[in-house]
Amino acid sequence: MIALIGTVVCSTLIFVIFRIFEKFNIHTFQAIVINYLTAFLCGYFINFKEISKETFIHLDWLPFVGFSALLFISLFILMAISSQKNGIAATSVAVKMSMAVSMIGMILLYNEDVSYTKVIGIVLALIGVYLIAAPGASDTKKTSAYMLIILFVGSGLLDLNLNYAQNHALDHISASLFTAFGFGAAFIIGLVVCLIQILRAKAAPFHYKNAIAGLLLGIPNYYSIYFLLESYNAIPWSDSSILALVNVSVVVLSVFTGLLAYKEALNIKKTVGIIASLLAILMLYISS
Repeated sequence: MIALIGTVVCSTLIFVIFRIFEKFNIHTFQAIVINYLTAFLCGYFINFKEISKETFIHLDWLPFVGFSALLFISLFILMAISSQKNGIAATSVAVKMSMAVSMIGMILLYNEDVSYTKVIGIVLALIGVYLIAAPGASDTKKTSAYMLIILFVGSGLLDLNLNYAQNHALDHISASLFTAFGFGAAFIIGLVVCLIQILRAKAAPFHYKNAIAGLLLGIPNYYSIYFLLESYNAIPWSDSSILALVNVSVVVLSVFTGLLAYKEALNIKKTVGIIASLLAILMLYISS
C-alpha cells in the first residue's frame, strides 16, 4: 500500500512542480532535459544489476525506447505548459483519461472483446476531456485547450507503446530498466536540441536554478513509475484495478490541489467533465 500511495503522490507532485516553474520563472525545457538525466540515473543505479549481455544482443526493445523517448519529452513539455495555462486539474484529467485511447488501441491490436461497460467508459472519457478542454464563455485562454486534446491522445499512444513493448519486446530486459533507458534517450534528444539551439544562437542562458528544478522534477517523475511497478508486484489486485485506482486518486488529489493551492476556477462544464472522467475510470475498471 505504501507503493500505491507513493505513485499517487509522485504523479500529483509532477503537476504541482510544473505549476511552481511559472512562479519562479524556470526555463521549462532546460529543467525537463535535466529531469530526464535525473530520472535515468535513478533508474540505472536502482536496476543496473539486471543488465546482462543478452540485453544488448537482443535489441527488439530499442525501437520502442526511441518512440517512448520522443513521447516522453514532447508530452512532458506540453504537460508543463498546460499545467500553467489550463491548470493542474484539467491537465491531470486529460493525461489520466488517456487510458481510454490506449484501450481503443488494444481492442484494435489484440482483437479484445468490446463490452458495454468498456464502450460506456470510453465514451465518458471522451465527453469528460471535451467538457474540460472546451473553453467557457468567460475563458480568456481559449487557444490553450488544444493542449489537453494532444495530451489525451499522446499519453494514450505512450501507454499503448509501453504495453505493446512489454508484451512483445521485453524478453531480455525488465520493464523498469526499459523505462530508465527511455528516460536516458529522452535526455539525449533534449540535449541535442539544446546544442542545436546554442549553435543557432537561439538558446536561453543556462541558469543553475533550472538544473535544480530539473533535479527536483526528475525524482518524482522516476518514482511515479517505479512505485507503480512495485504496486503491480506487491498488491494482490489486477493491474487494471491498480491503474484505475491510481488514476482516480491522482485526478481527485490534483483537483483539490488546484482548488486549494492555486484557486483554479471550476465552472459547471468543467465540473461535469471531471465527474464524467471519474465515472469513465470506474467503467473502464469494471470492463477490465
